[in-house]
Amino acid sequence: MAVKPPGRPGQRKRTRKAIVDAAMALLARGGTPSVDEVAKYAEVSRRTVYLYFPTFDQLLIDATLGALSQAGVDRAIEGDAGGSTVEDRVERAVRALMHMTPDVERLGRALIRLTVDPQPGRPVQRRGYRRIEWIESALAPWRDRLDGASWLRLVCALAMVTGWEALIVQRDVCGLSPREGEELSVWVARAILRETLKDMESGASDAKRRRRPRSVGGG
Repeated sequence: MAVKPPGRPGQRKRTRKAIVDAAMALLARGGTPSVDEVAKYAEVSRRTVYLYFPTFDQLLIDATLGALSQAGVDRAIEGDAGGSTVEDRVERAVRALMHMTPDVERLGRALIRLTVDPQPGRPVQRRGYRRIEWIESALAPWRDRLDGASWLRLVCALAMVTGWEALIVQRDVCGLSPREGEELSVWVARAILRETLKDMESGASDAKRRRRPRSVGGG
């Protein structure tokens, strides 16, 4: 039976991020860090590193992918500050996530192989934390316009059409070229945003009707 690292989901997410960020920072200095170096930098134990990453290769691949992707996606989301619509921000994020060099794609496929088939006695592995954070960042201007369930549905829907899993379907199942796959992800993301916008407008109209005072009938 697979085991889960201790703590609440939010705490586990923060711990995992701290470990990956530590590995990224050490890789940026040049050379390959050791498990002990990553643990010390992240201020966790060696055992904790292995709770989240059963193999050190998995951690190094995850950190390398983060280092290769972080700045580009962040720049794409922010774009021209100020005047960007949510639709613009999401499209730029999707294009940045789906526009991968062959080397990055190979690393992504390797990471999936290491996490998609959990082994008995090893921790349950989660992927895609950075993807979720990027999507939430792109959608930030809509955060206060959606309730919790609607927000989660939108974020998850966009996560389904971007990233490694979508790329593998596009390449291996549909036989699309990288360019065709990128355009498909953008098209689906736009459709999801249109439906969400329609739901928001419909909800606002319903709320307005409920607030409208009823006229008093004359005798």
